[in-house]
Amino acid sequence: MDLIADLKARNLIQDIMPGAEEQLAKEMTSGYVGFDPTADSLHVGSMLPITLLMRLQRAGHKPFALIGGATGMIGDPSGKSQERNLLDKETLDKNCAGIRAQLEKFLDFGDDKPNGAVMVNNYDWLKDYSFLDFVRDIGKHITVGYMMAKDSVQKRLETGLSFTEFTYQLIQAFDFYHLNKDHNVKLQFGGADQWGNMTTGTELIRRKGGSEAFAFTSPLITKSDGSKFGKTETGNIWLDPERTSPYQFYQFWMKLPDDEAEKLSLVFSFKPVEEINTLIEEHKEAPHLRKLQQALAEELTILVHSEQDLEFAQQASDILFSKGDEAIKVLRSFNEKQLLEVMDGVPQVEALKSELEGEGAEILSFLAEKGVFSSKGEARKMVQNGGLSINKEKVTDITFKLTTSYLLNDKYVLIQKGKKSYTLAIFN
Repeated sequence: MDLIADLKARNLIQDIMPGAEEQLAKEMTSGYVGFDPTADSLHVGSMLPITLLMRLQRAGHKPFALIGGATGMIGDPSGKSQERNLLDKETLDKNCAGIRAQLEKFLDFGDDKPNGAVMVNNYDWLKDYSFLDFVRDIGKHITVGYMMAKDSVQKRLETGLSFTEFTYQLIQAFDFYHLNKDHNVKLQFGGADQWGNMTTGTELIRRKGGSEAFAFTSPLITKSDGSKFGKTETGNIWLDPERTSPYQFYQFWMKLPDDEAEKLSLVFSFKPVEEINTLIEEHKEAPHLRKLQQALAEELTILVHSEQDLEFAQQASDILFSKGDEAIKVLRSFNEKQLLEVMDGVPQVEALKSELEGEGAEILSFLAEKGVFSSKGEARKMVQNGGLSINKEKVTDITFKLTTSYLLNDKYVLIQKGKKSYTLAIFN
């Protein structure tokens, strides 16, 4: 596989050093990308470097995943308008362990394979490296003028750049030099905002007489409005299922606008480019079917979570848009955690279980008292017009009574008005 040609076809190459493509075509090449351990889980914003490592390995090359246990104590100024909060060693260790566990899901770390993935932590080679040794052995090879000329530095001069952040460029360059010298890593890649740090690394390797070294960057991924990719109103979309459920992860991709779905299908899907372009054309013919979003959501939910999680996510998605015996059955099969995942964002009302005891709660009065309808008259009209359902079961009798037998997980009742308006009643 011609890796660079494939990446170019997916619009994943922004800057590339001369000779990089030839190096990858010549022999199995070791390449690395870094992960900033600011949290104990990666998020969808990290999917680009992850999938780039996967593409590198699938093309027969050897991927190195560098976790910045040392540089995480400093913070990269690239693309940042202000200095980050510095993390302590205990927090960084926890974050590094979480990231390590997640990366093992995406890369083959088999020691028996020539191109088995390797995970490294720059804290291991920087923790005992003294400041005096660093400025003597490394600092003398890169001038201040060279470092000041980088965009990542220039953009921060107006708002202020501490010496701590200023050194980040040189430390990242030393990482590349160390990996080149000790592991024969010849390639570094990452986001476009890393180009200055990467070229400083190749320059340091050259000046210290190392082997050949190359770099390439990919365009930064942003939303249609220019905002940061992977951010929602509720925060990051995490790869950890405890932070972002597989259902919410699936829905994130399903809700992509068409233009973003086109771009991100090329970026993240492992389908051949020709197949993706065909899918894009089919989507344009019937955009309401959202075939493009569905294909991407299915592929990435399986990649990050599992086929079983995808099956649940699809069942859960259907619950809010389907009816009949199957919908009722699936809804009743959800445990409490799954039910709350599906109902995330649905308006809620609270009630007491005691209200359902005996003959139960008269439905029209209950709905009016809890504010689901403005009055009993409005609730009555909805029932008479066939627009009210309890737990996906249509209510046709205005004398219907809600009893404890309708409780899901002994606590919840799903009230549906019309086709798309839902309320979750919580009984304590």
